[in-house]
Amino acid sequence: MKIKSAYFIGIKGVAMTALAVVLKERGVKVSGSDVTDIFQTDEVLEKNKIEVLKGFSTENVPKKTDLVVVTGAHGGMTNIEAKTAESYGFPVFMHGKALGMFMNEKDGISVAGSHGKTTTSAMTAFILSKAKLDPSFAVGSAEIIGLGAGGHNGRGKIFVAEADEYVTCPKTDSTPRFYFQKPKIFVITNIDFDHPDVYPDVEAVKMIFVRYIENLSAESIIIAGIDNPSVQSVVKNLDRNVITYGFSPQADFRIYKVSSSNGTTFFNVIGRGIDLGEFMIRVPGKHNALNALASGIAANNVGVGWEMIKYNLKKFSGTKRRFEKIADIDGISLYDDYAHHPTEIQTTLKGIREWFPEKKIYLLFQPHTYTRTKALFSDFAKSFSAVDTAIITDIYPSARETPDLSVDPKKLVLEINKFKNNSIHLKGKETITEFLKENVKKGDIILTMGAGDICNWHSDIIQSLKKW
Repeated sequence: MKIKSAYFIGIKGVAMTALAVVLKERGVKVSGSDVTDIFQTDEVLEKNKIEVLKGFSTENVPKKTDLVVVTGAHGGMTNIEAKTAESYGFPVFMHGKALGMFMNEKDGISVAGSHGKTTTSAMTAFILSKAKLDPSFAVGSAEIIGLGAGGHNGRGKIFVAEADEYVTCPKTDSTPRFYFQKPKIFVITNIDFDHPDVYPDVEAVKMIFVRYIENLSAESIIIAGIDNPSVQSVVKNLDRNVITYGFSPQADFRIYKVSSSNGTTFFNVIGRGIDLGEFMIRVPGKHNALNALASGIAANNVGVGWEMIKYNLKKFSGTKRRFEKIADIDGISLYDDYAHHPTEIQTTLKGIREWFPEKKIYLLFQPHTYTRTKALFSDFAKSFSAVDTAIITDIYPSARETPDLSVDPKKLVLEINKFKNNSIHLKGKETITEFLKENVKKGDIILTMGAGDICNWHSDIIQSLKKW
């Protein structure tokens, strides 16, 4: 399919922006549209000189284009622009299908899992890039520190992509997005019950992984996080080349020691009976040691040696919105993280506490979607014990859902406080910044967390603390 121009409907989402940058670097004329809200990708799109039209209307759709790519976030194929593009006879692809089409031109490394796929795919892209393999990649982050945008069209033969298990289009197509990817290497970090709006339980999520792997090439390599029981059951009887990793004694690649010191996580690995020595990463937590090991195994299976992998992992400083340091304000450190599922929250906060055992940590958590908050309510309540104060904001709804007023953040606070009496509900950015101004002291940590727009609050937080 020869493509000289492409139009993206809902271009500001991190996955859409990453693919838009890939096409822009291929020499394609790229433009798109989206809502006027501030997004973390705004700077990336501007830097890459990609025009973004405001809002959605029939007038936005170009009269001539070779491809239209649609996000599922704003109605998907029912979006007025998607309908208009179809009426013009243009090829209109949902994002998952479009990504798969370009990825499958190369040797793919797909990174899937309920948690950790962004960091693991970013680490993999980073290792391969620093090893001079110049991979293409499409990662669900606005920026990979040290590489630039989350999307890149490389000259090498490898394409690294995040593989999302969410459905292609909630309104019209229940195909999991990663089904369009046909990789040589498939990484599964873990499998958890997420996206209760489209999957009834974890068994349904496991089944989409089983069916997907059954349709991969017999020569494909499956890299599986064996500590996760759901991953264990998925790969247990596979007639495939499966490489397992984790802390488990049964893992092919086993982490046997982890420690943290001065902003660095250290871990040691035995791989198939060989001691690979000590690894260092500049991101916190045992979960990131696992992510690093998964990325290392993937890189090793495309020819990168373990010493090079260890050397490059030492340089990896993370991605935007994954324990990203935003600012230091008069001795107060402000961080940001995308975690929005109870498992992610617990593991992230535990890792941060390991890095800062003596510091007071103020968490600003913005629950993301009414459906997730309702379905995982009791799990959320158990997730905040690692911090000193957990400030729960109002719920940030998905563009795909109708607000459910029976799901009340005040009720969540009451439930959290049954496990550790450290939580309060504060409504609105102004109220929260005033609370921080009155309570936070020099040496404390502030962490914003969630998949909504809380990442846009940082300038207000910084300004309020500077007024002392």
